[in-house]
Amino acid sequence: MANVCSVQVMKMLMSDYEVTLVNDNRQEFYVRFKGPAETPFEGGVWKVHVELPDQYPYKSPSIGFVNRIFHPNIDELSGSVCLDVINQTWSPMFDMINIFEVFLPQLLRYPNPNDPLNGEAAALIMRNRESYDIKVKEYVQKYASKDAADEAGAESEDDDDMSSVASFDEDDDDDDDEPNAAGRMDDV
Repeated sequence: MANVCSVQVMKMLMSDYEVTLVNDNRQEFYVRFKGPAETPFEGGVWKVHVELPDQYPYKSPSIGFVNRIFHPNIDELSGSVCLDVINQTWSPMFDMINIFEVFLPQLLRYPNPNDPLNGEAAALIMRNRESYDIKVKEYVQKYASKDAADEAGAESEDDDDMSSVASFDEDDDDDDDEPNAAGRMDDV
């Protein structure tokens, strides 16, 4: 498993994606992801937290957006991507590049409001697609600039528990006194 993870992470590091390892751990890292063209997410930049389980590639990776995104299948506060969506399409034949070149762009292009983690986004997309697109663009402007992606999770990276995407909630308190354990995107 360690070799599989190393190969996958090396592929990501050698790709055009900006990748930041967490404490040189090849099972946990961040990837800078850009919103797909010709979608309301276009122009957005997200910091995506990836954690490879011990059973990888037979078990799908854990994926979460660190800066906020408005999408029915992504929890707005934790950034967690709906596991059902990942697990329904996951295959051990996929590699990490597939996630960022195929899976996430497809998820953003074709949201599934019938399996929501964000009920507000699901209701809005079903009721009025144009209003949904407008709200997505507002979130992109407010939370998904390059600077927002660089700063995303800076407070919560101080947490000891790096194993859960849910720990990257933007509402964390700033009173942690520990040094930055994971580093930041601009350290790359």
